Amino acid sequence: MALFAIADTHLSLGEDKKMDKFFGWENYEQRIRDNWLAIVKPADTVVLAGDISWAMRLSETLADFNYLHELPGRKILMKGNHDYWWSTKKKMDNWLTQNGFDDMWILFNNSYEYGGHAICGTRGWSYDCPEDEQTVLLREVGRLEASINAGLQTGKEPIVFLHYPPVYGDYVCSEIVEVLLKYGIKKCFYGHLHGAAGRKAFAGSYEGIEMRLIAADHVKFFPQLIVG
Repeated sequence: MALFAIADTHLSLGEDKKMDKFFGWENYEQRIRDNWLAIVKPADTVVLAGDISWAMRLSETLADFNYLHELPGRKILMKGNHDYWWSTKKKMDNWLTQNGFDDMWILFNNSYEYGGHAICGTRGWSYDCPEDEQTVLLREVGRLEASINAGLQTGKEPIVFLHYPPVYGDYVCSEIVEVLLKYGIKKCFYGHLHGAAGRKAFAGSYEGIEMRLIAADHVKFFPQLIVG
């Protein structure tokens, strides 16, 4: 049993919005499938840290979610900035149940247990948030705290997953980082950054927090081992 994670799969099996036109993304959906099958076992858990599907509505995710359902392991789904299909947790939970996706779970103001750890997270927001987006940022801060608190109630160590990077080059999303420090988070994984932007991605220890980019193209479309 192992915990893996990958962000930015950008599946488009039901939409005509393929990522193949971008350098390095050639045949990406098949590459994700092949790599996933090579390392993930049925007893494992995989966190998908946002930008999962290009679908615009929940009903339009069917082909992409069937793709994920055919892959082994339990899947924990998080919101990214391009997950326009995202709805209320109740609606998403009901939709997953109605379609037989019993291996998929929504991470939204809550947490899930994995061994000695609690899987926590939220979308987050941009480090250079303009004044008119402060409300969105503060809402994400609240969701992060709610998720971490849910994890702490299990008595297990939280691991945090974000979609937006909390640190990027010399920039810091202080509101998000303050929450991570407040709760003594030791590991934080994030996505969102692609191509040349990945070169400035922070990887290492930031004030005692291990941070790493897990965007699909950055990790060669392999789910990343988080806990073995």
